[in-house]
Amino acid sequence: MQYGICNLSIVPLRRDPSDASELVTQVLYGDFFKVLEQRKNWSKIRLSFDKYEGWIDNKQYVSISATDYNNLQKAHPRLSVDLVEFIQDPNHQLHPILLGSSLNGLPILNHTHDGNTVSGKMPKEHLIETAFLYLNSPYLWGGKTPFGIDCSGFTQMVYKLNGYKLLRDASQQATQGEPLSFIEESEPGDLAFFDNQEGIITHVGIIMSDNYIIHAHGKVRIDRLDHTGIYNVDKRMHTHKLRVIKKII
Repeated sequence: MQYGICNLSIVPLRRDPSDASELVTQVLYGDFFKVLEQRKNWSKIRLSFDKYEGWIDNKQYVSISATDYNNLQKAHPRLSVDLVEFIQDPNHQLHPILLGSSLNGLPILNHTHDGNTVSGKMPKEHLIETAFLYLNSPYLWGGKTPFGIDCSGFTQMVYKLNGYKLLRDASQQATQGEPLSFIEESEPGDLAFFDNQEGIITHVGIIMSDNYIIHAHGKVRIDRLDHTGIYNVDKRMHTHKLRVIKKII
């Protein structure tokens, strides 16, 4: 088995080994993974954090040893909490990294960083504060950063920055946690899931107080939440049908 780590700020992970293939998620600086299959220009990988699989350009990661991979898995995650920060390489060149980048691999990559970091589990009430860091970020299918993010990437990153693991897709996240019967039972930080006409869960958002929800739809925005679903305050109509509420923490 081979292993790798992302040494760049944001790298696309694609469904197929092609630059024209669908973006399924993004690999952020410091994310590490198993290499499942290697071709001339592309590698199929499985991310350690959420076991998500896809294809990454061979020029956009560096190989690491099995020992390094295992040590990274055992370490308590340390993440960057600045919107944009820089790491410095041995040639004193600066490389940008974004909010939520993993910093445990700095010694392996021979990089240094002196920005703000977070590690360990935060109180549940801190989730909403973190969510506001992404407010007005544009929607991007497969995105995970303040410069482009999708609904489940948003919830995953907010939870990750507070020390909790969510799976990558909304339908996967809906399998986690404890279901609640009513909105009135929920607390700020709980997740609300929404389905389409076929009953497939396709959207997720973070519940706030006073029947508000923050979610990625066009951009990361705040709307009303009721027993029907999300009521868009700009369009003055319901845009998503509520399926289930889950308490993760």
